[in-house]
Amino acid sequence: MSDDAKQVLTSAQVHDRAPGAWREVGGVLRTRLTTDGFTEALDLVVKIAAAADEANHHPDIDVRYNWVGLGLTSHDVGGLTSRDIELAGTISRIADDVGAGVTPEVGTQMTVGIDTPDAGAIRGFWAALTGHSPADDGSLPSPDGQLPEIWFQESELREGRDRVHLDVYVPHDRARERVDAVIAAGGRLVTDEFAPSWWVLADADGNVACVCTAQAAPE
Repeated sequence: MSDDAKQVLTSAQVHDRAPGAWREVGGVLRTRLTTDGFTEALDLVVKIAAAADEANHHPDIDVRYNWVGLGLTSHDVGGLTSRDIELAGTISRIADDVGAGVTPEVGTQMTVGIDTPDAGAIRGFWAALTGHSPADDGSLPSPDGQLPEIWFQESELREGRDRVHLDVYVPHDRARERVDAVIAAGGRLVTDEFAPSWWVLADADGNVACVCTAQAAPE
């Protein structure tokens, strides 16, 4: 494998080079392919699996009654590379050949952030509660790809609300639309200081959540 194939791409490079049916969400290139039914979904997965084996690069696959969810990332280098772009293109061609539909706008990923002055004092509680296992960085990654990652943000101890919040990751070209929808639904913008990496919003009770993208925060 060439060194170029291990080069992590920037979010802008991913946006420019990824097939139109794919979006980067939380550092993963994602799409959803729709089919006529479960048999067709399984047949599509078999074709994708053969292409993945040939490329020696494998996506995460979620199979449902009439759709197939796909996620690509290069785990060995911790980001998206040309291998992901190339396999996404191959999968898109397979989908076109069998007449599968695409719904890239469904791509969303959530993590749970917990503010705490001492993550070590509470990490075991959350791991036991959810079944997550701690990673080397102290976060609690999803044990099966279905549950959200839990991470701990160092902060002073605060009573009341705002100590647990959701981070909702969306494609960067859909972020402003999502923020506007949240505000229209009764939310308020707390700050856009870190946009386009994340926007902090609050509901009418003051509960905070963030809309996040793979873009970098302003320096």
